[in-house]
Amino acid sequence: MTNIRRIVECVPNFSEGRDKDVIRQITDVIEQTEGVKLLDVDPGEATNRTVVTFVGEPEAVVEAAFKAVKKAGELIDMTKHHGAHPRMGATDVLPLVPVSGITLEECAELSRKLAKRIADELSIPCYCYEAAAFKPERKNLAVCRAGEYEALPEKLACHEKAPDFGARPFDEGVARTGCTTVGARDFLIAVNFNLNSTSTRRANAIAFDVREKGRPKREGNSVIGKPMKDDKGKTIMIPGTLKATKAIGWFIEEYGIAQVSMNITDINVTPLHVAFDEVCRCAQNRGLRVTGTEIVGLVPERTLVEAGKYFLRKQNRSVGIPKEDIIKIAVKSMGLDDLKPFVPQEKVVEYLLDAADSRSRLTDLTVKGFADETARESPAPGGGSVAAYMGAMGAALGTMVANLSAHKPGWDDRWEEFSNWAEQGMAIEQELLHLVNEDTEAFNKIMAAFGMPKATDDDKARRAEAIESATLFAAQIPLLTMKAAMKVLPLCRAMAETGNPNSVSDAGVGALAARSAVMGAALNVKINAASLQDKATAQSLIDEAEALVKQAKAEEEAIIAIVEKTITK
Repeated sequence: MTNIRRIVECVPNFSEGRDKDVIRQITDVIEQTEGVKLLDVDPGEATNRTVVTFVGEPEAVVEAAFKAVKKAGELIDMTKHHGAHPRMGATDVLPLVPVSGITLEECAELSRKLAKRIADELSIPCYCYEAAAFKPERKNLAVCRAGEYEALPEKLACHEKAPDFGARPFDEGVARTGCTTVGARDFLIAVNFNLNSTSTRRANAIAFDVREKGRPKREGNSVIGKPMKDDKGKTIMIPGTLKATKAIGWFIEEYGIAQVSMNITDINVTPLHVAFDEVCRCAQNRGLRVTGTEIVGLVPERTLVEAGKYFLRKQNRSVGIPKEDIIKIAVKSMGLDDLKPFVPQEKVVEYLLDAADSRSRLTDLTVKGFADETARESPAPGGGSVAAYMGAMGAALGTMVANLSAHKPGWDDRWEEFSNWAEQGMAIEQELLHLVNEDTEAFNKIMAAFGMPKATDDDKARRAEAIESATLFAAQIPLLTMKAAMKVLPLCRAMAETGNPNSVSDAGVGALAARSAVMGAALNVKINAASLQDKATAQSLIDEAEALVKQAKAEEEAIIAIVEKTITK
């Protein structure tokens, strides 16, 4: 089981940048869609175009995007549109961007389904581009938008140039809405690397060193030589060192420094920390230093976590530490706070979405708050949530021993061994903390099912079905807790056998907590399974739970024996 949230970013471009009321009506339907967070609205008067950014879970984002396209089609008349930016429709381009828990391929499939829905339900023809393209040449947005709005009558009449969905002869409807290009692309990071220089020329030299396009090859390999051409008259380029990057150098008067300004178009090919290190290397080769990094806009959480782990490993330090600590390492290592404070809650996509979620979670409480909430007369949180929390504490203790072992003097050559254990422990802890909330949510679903209407036979049937489904879920969640808590025991055993002997008792307490989590969750499996009408399924759940309890007891006894032996040496 994973608790990684599935989050998608959507960045639609609407062909209206001057009428604030029209823009507001479009963004209103986005904000009113449950499960999405509107992050940015950027209108341009000269371009007569507005770029909107919002995020959320995939289904919610797709729904908000559809509503926004519908509203834009109602409000924007393309027969009257003029602007400096290329455009083809009221909603001109609509990319879905994977942020976390979802792949680019999955976003591409969502994009194709969205394009078909827009064409079928709104009668707006759609092209699919980038990762969602049906034809290789249509990966390029410029190919889809060739000739812009004015070329639509010709394109719609030509089979080869027709849209992927909703193709039909140019009519009044298409004349008003134009066509929309829907697709999926990777997350783009805009980043500036600060230099201890005011020279734009030197900043540009570094940019040309690293950017994928590179620099023109010149006669005599001289910086002032004439650019060389191939037999087709095209300038020959010397590629830079970083794939999937675009970069230039400039001087920023506000800061009084030169920067290398870069767009990383595929963070899977060139992660932020790789770009940082390479710009540092090239700057040093030219007698300059990178003093810090400025992220423009937002980043996915994984970008900072990957960077933090990268720099920790370079120090031979454990990466099995809380995520917040890893991100602090990333911030300091790349100088993200060089020009102004870097606040992850304002710059990380997932954190902005969390801030918009008003639901209270048990894991957001203090230790005292959690204990007090459990003690109150309400039935939730109950034993299932407490069992999951005991398991999380067991994982935390095993992780602590791993981290102490990784940093133990004289054990420097074993840091990676214990770092790997600590990283596993942190993942188990996060899984169990997620189940703390899930167990209480399962109880709430049962209460909601019992509260359904029962006035008619149909009502009673739907209510009975909902109760059975919620009860099954309530039995399955503690079984997941048991399986997660079982993962703690091998961690604690390894730490008892090979970890820092000064902390062996902590490994033992971790094993006891894990065993208790398994046994406590088993009781919740049994009590909920007993209420199921499907007795065969109920017995299967109970049998699996009892087998896990037996295994947990045996493993805990073996670990405690190791601990006792070490303590009494």
